Amino acid sequence: MCAIEVRPSIGTDRLVLRGPVAGDAPAITELANDPGVVGMLQTWPYPYELTHAEAWLAKVGRADPACRTDFVVEHRQFGVMGVVGVGAKDPARPELGYWLGRPFWGRGYATEAVSATLDWVKAGWRKKVVWAGHFADNAASGQVLCKAGFLYTGDVVTRPSLGRGGAATPSRMMVWLA
Repeated sequence: MCAIEVRPSIGTDRLVLRGPVAGDAPAITELANDPGVVGMLQTWPYPYELTHAEAWLAKVGRADPACRTDFVVEHRQFGVMGVVGVGAKDPARPELGYWLGRPFWGRGYATEAVSATLDWVKAGWRKKVVWAGHFADNAASGQVLCKAGFLYTGDVVTRPSLGRGGAATPSRMMVWLA
């Protein structure tokens, strides 16, 4: 019997991006249960509890890897740091999203993880365009995306944030061209 790994794993100098597993739930919960983290995400609520992490893990486990791929970002020394993923409701418009726990901010880890993911999208999915957005009050995320090669489109769209109680929040849209 032969098993084929459909969830990729990516290595960088400091990080491993790998498919999420059930055992990641406690670490994801601990890192995401921070209003400064989930307040910058659309679909993750605050407070973020273990049941939310388990439901998210089950959801990404069922996702079609040809349309959506999520990675747990793991530091080779410190363990789980956050999540990065690319998916699309419309296959012609894949969108990237990511977050890292607060202890890992400001050290270049997010840029490293996003850049590695984009390299994989280009090589593995053969996509030449990826979209992203960040809430207008999250300049640090905009800087990460710019360092990874994204460009602002000039579009600002309003998106809800469950971490902010569902508040409609302006989001600055960006595009990456391979």
